[in-house]
Amino acid sequence: MISKKENIYISLVFLAICFLATGGIFVKLSTLSPISTGLYRILFSLPLLYPFVRKNLKQIHLIDMLLMFFSGVFLALDLIFWNTSFSYTTVANANLLVNLVPITIIPLSYIFYKEKLNVNFFIGLIILSLGIIVLMNGKIIANPENFKGDMYAFIASIFYGLFLFSVSNARKRVPAKVIMFVAGLGSLVTLFIAMVLTEGIQYPTSVKEVLPLIGLAIFSQLLGQGLMSYCVGKIRITLSSLLVLSQPVVAALYSFILFQEKISLQEIGGIIIVLVGIYISKKQST
Repeated sequence: MISKKENIYISLVFLAICFLATGGIFVKLSTLSPISTGLYRILFSLPLLYPFVRKNLKQIHLIDMLLMFFSGVFLALDLIFWNTSFSYTTVANANLLVNLVPITIIPLSYIFYKEKLNVNFFIGLIILSLGIIVLMNGKIIANPENFKGDMYAFIASIFYGLFLFSVSNARKRVPAKVIMFVAGLGSLVTLFIAMVLTEGIQYPTSVKEVLPLIGLAIFSQLLGQGLMSYCVGKIRITLSSLLVLSQPVVAALYSFILFQEKISLQEIGGIIIVLVGIYISKKQST
């Protein structure tokens, strides 16, 4: 059974998801190109992190430094594909597909960690998936015009899964704040190269352009990704990846609160089913 301490970390994962779910909003508000938007998300977060990690950096082994740096490369590729997907598909499609991280995490956990999952986990996963289908029914649009963006969002989910998996390994030895800083350096280098090769160097020129980027840096990167990185070392990575699937629920609630989008009885039913699936999957033995 899940312990009380683990329940605290699960609650923190949900809080992280609430922060991460703001990412789509800020990306849509940004006037910069997708890769440039991702770059400034990382760039603006690093000076805020540095004072808290400066003393820790000298204590980290080279192998862990490399692992964290390359985890940042995975995160950068996730941001590149996800941010770009908004240009070709709907917000609903992008938000759903980018969160399919269990497809990557579950096989990797079995291969590298020999992590065995009981029946409750898979029953919960099935119920949760059905809940998302009920919730998103009518919002997900499947047509050839969206296919390119849908593929970008799904590819982003693979890289995000690789990021979480590599972070879960480093998290056993390294504080989350150090992981976020060193991974941020890897992300920054990757995003800069991608920006120069595809979009050219861009920079914000007004307060209106800067504000969404600051929002991404604080809410999505520091609070969202930082909390997620902290928690993946405390609970099973497979459970963390499943909880990430609940992000469309948070996005639906944000749409209701921020944009006055009505939530239908069907969507309420989908949210309830998702919560039931999460509850059942939590009951896997440790």
